[in-house]
Amino acid sequence: MNNIFAIPAFSDNYIWCVHDTKHAVVVDPGDAKPVIKTLKEKQLTLTSILITHHHHDHTGGIEELVSAYPGVKVYGPKNPLIEGIDLRLSEGESLSLSNPELDLNVLETPGHTMDHIVFYNNELMFCGDTLFSAGCGRMFEGTPEVFYHSLQKLTHLPEQTKVYCTHEYTLANLAFAMHVDPENTALQDYQSWANKQRASDQITLPSSIAEQKKINPFLRCTNKSIKQNIENIMNLSADSEVDVFAALRSCKDNF
Repeated sequence: MNNIFAIPAFSDNYIWCVHDTKHAVVVDPGDAKPVIKTLKEKQLTLTSILITHHHHDHTGGIEELVSAYPGVKVYGPKNPLIEGIDLRLSEGESLSLSNPELDLNVLETPGHTMDHIVFYNNELMFCGDTLFSAGCGRMFEGTPEVFYHSLQKLTHLPEQTKVYCTHEYTLANLAFAMHVDPENTALQDYQSWANKQRASDQITLPSSIAEQKKINPFLRCTNKSIKQNIENIMNLSADSEVDVFAALRSCKDNF
């Protein structure tokens, strides 16, 4: 049975570490130094690195980690601009790691960036900056239609799937979610819990697909109350779910 914990990096990044008490896999190591320090403290040997997309705060530690741990393999999207990847993966492909034992499938989730991929199995997913707790990534490269379709893929994963995203953005996301979905009691309860977590310096992740379906406005674009609220806030008419998503994302960008 593998263990998973977060290695904090920068101001709000989490570099997820999966280990079997001897060997470790890390996800999106933007900075090598906290990874090396933590692995030494826990006496773990790095064997694999998973990369979800090209942004530097997710890839910046690759070179130093590969140098520090000879033989480490790097897995990531089919973007030739990301240096150091040994195996570039597309949707439908799978990955079977042995140390630690970890079987993962790949989904392409363009939107935040066009090269973004998600690693998942029946228990968990590492979703980078595609899906956050109560939010989603900024739409730097995709279109609303593309990004909405990517998020919908994730909603079809099993409800119990644990959501391991890469930033502690939960409180800010919840503030926006309450702005557009103020009568959602599940959201109110989750915000109360998250506030207590952060007040005691505890992380708010992972979440689950089931939880996100209840509280995340970007996954609830069919909700009539959210549709009406965002139309009123943005003074527009949203004729489709994609229109609702586009309005939500635009509103969040300036919230």
